Amino acid sequence: MDIINDLKLQYKIGGMTIKLIFWNILFFVIPEVFFGVLRLFKIDIPYQNYMGLSNVFTDLLFKPWTIISYAFVHNGFFHILFNLLILNFVGKLFTTFFTQKQLLGLYILGGIFAGFVYIISYAFLPLLANQNALLVGASGSIMAILVAVATYQPNMEVRLFLFGTVKLIYIAIVLLLIDLIQLPMENTGGHLAHLGGAFFGFVYIKSIQNGYDLSSGLNTFLDWVTNLFSARKQTPFKKVHRNAKPTNPIKPQSKIVTKDKTQQQIDEILDKISQSGYDSLTTAEKEFLFQAGK
Repeated sequence: MDIINDLKLQYKIGGMTIKLIFWNILFFVIPEVFFGVLRLFKIDIPYQNYMGLSNVFTDLLFKPWTIISYAFVHNGFFHILFNLLILNFVGKLFTTFFTQKQLLGLYILGGIFAGFVYIISYAFLPLLANQNALLVGASGSIMAILVAVATYQPNMEVRLFLFGTVKLIYIAIVLLLIDLIQLPMENTGGHLAHLGGAFFGFVYIKSIQNGYDLSSGLNTFLDWVTNLFSARKQTPFKKVHRNAKPTNPIKPQSKIVTKDKTQQQIDEILDKISQSGYDSLTTAEKEFLFQAGK
């Protein structure tokens, strides 16, 4: 199907922002459909209890993956829709100045820091004492990315629907004020997690400006894992027996190396994407690019 092929191609040629959006959608759609079907048979499995972050620290000892997985799980359609719209916005702004790997590192580390702020808040704040809660959603990671960009380029102007041109720092300040105002109301732990992610985004940029990338260690580890799995897919070396050197070797003829026609067509299509966008491609060009990427 063209839709499936288009999605696969978008994932392959898209940056880390697109990949993060895809991962969030998959973590939302697949469980909702699978466990929704099970509920028709009166089988109710609270899967978010195994993916969301508990406010009790001892629960983290038995489910350590939840400090990361919660940032890819959402509670409802509008929750994920709002988060992914902002992620698409701030992710593309971030990669204007930084690399795709840094975006992934900040997303994960910002989510981890926000998660620990959430757990610590329930442990020490009297307002949250003796409560059981579960944290889900990418908001902490997104706030880390937003504040990071706003810290790095505070006077950068962006256009917002209904508001016109606004400086990025003002957008960050408004969202932070909303979290601060809502602290004593409902979802206190969630708003504290947002503020924790925002603080990490600020610290991340200040660290980079001082010559150190906080995500470098994580990205080195992720590269190692990626290379480990990709190495298994490579064809093993084969022993090659070479014949003895001939007594009358044939002098090699010089030849002109021309650019491969397939690669030339790929380059032309990529140039077209960079100039007019992916939607400007014809169906044949999309199919050709998809087949060439296999």
